[in-house]
Amino acid sequence: MPQETSPTPEITPGRCLTGSLISGGFGFFLYQLTFSIATTFANKPVVQKSYLATNIGIAVRTLVVGACSLATFIFVMAAVGLLLLGIQTVFRKTGNKVLEE
Repeated sequence: MPQETSPTPEITPGRCLTGSLISGGFGFFLYQLTFSIATTFANKPVVQKSYLATNIGIAVRTLVVGACSLATFIFVMAAVGLLLLGIQTVFRKTGNKVLEE
C-alpha cells in the first residue's frame, strides 16, 4: 500500500514575512536574554578559593553565554533567510507574469 504524502504548502511572500517576523521576534528576545546574562556574569565575578572550582565556574559561564549566542544567531539568520526568500518569491512571481504575457 503506497503511503500518502501531504502536498507541500505553497511558498508565498506573506508566509515568508510572517515566519521572518516570528523568527526575528525570537531572535530579539534571545539577544536581550544573552545580553542580560552576559551583563550579570560580568558584574558578578567568580570568587572561589579553589583553582579548579574557579575554572569550572568560568567554563560554565562561557558555555551558557555561548549557547545563548548560538541560539540568537540561528534565529536571526533564519529571519534574514526567510525575508530574502520572500523577496525572491515576489520577484519570481512578477518575472513569471512578464514571461507568460
